[in-house]
Amino acid sequence: MRRPSALMLAGWLAVCLHISGCTTNAPAELPPTPKQASAKAATSDYIIGPGDTLEVFVWRNPELTVTVPVRPDGKISTPLVEDMVAVGKTAPQLARDMEAVLGEYVRSPKVNIIVTTAASAFSLVKVVGQVARQEALAYREGMTVLDAVLAVGGLGQFAAGDRSHITRVVNGQQTTIKVKLDALINHGDVSQNISLKPGDVLFVPQSMF
Repeated sequence: MRRPSALMLAGWLAVCLHISGCTTNAPAELPPTPKQASAKAATSDYIIGPGDTLEVFVWRNPELTVTVPVRPDGKISTPLVEDMVAVGKTAPQLARDMEAVLGEYVRSPKVNIIVTTAASAFSLVKVVGQVARQEALAYREGMTVLDAVLAVGGLGQFAAGDRSHITRVVNGQQTTIKVKLDALINHGDVSQNISLKPGDVLFVPQSMF
């Protein structure tokens, strides 16, 4: 009987090692579920207000997972947590406050909060001044100055577009951001297409001529 050659043995060894490696590799990471993907939105700096709708997800406790509105008094109520103040907080801040209360009933609770409907005044973008119609617009992710101007029908006849500005509150302080709408709309200067944030006020002054 012929003995296997050294080359043949080496080949079989390589095949065995390849198979072994394939069976010991960790399984590929699964893509995030829609709920996990949406939970990333809770890291935003959006300020919760009355009229918003929140999804409160308590990990490994489906009986505590609910969707609730923020009441006019600024509070929410969920199983085991009654009359929790939500207004003025971000989703992560509210989640941490709820974890502190749930910790009395649940071991090491982990809470994610998602703003499923942003309907409060805090979420509006107001466009005022010399525009076709002054309006408070519901904010959406990725909204820009151009989006807002188009939504209100464009600039008015006597608008001084290049003297426009955005008023924004950052950490409790009011700031002003200049924006040249004429350069954006009439000359295509996309550097002026500034991203908006919930609560922004876009003001378009009247021309002095």
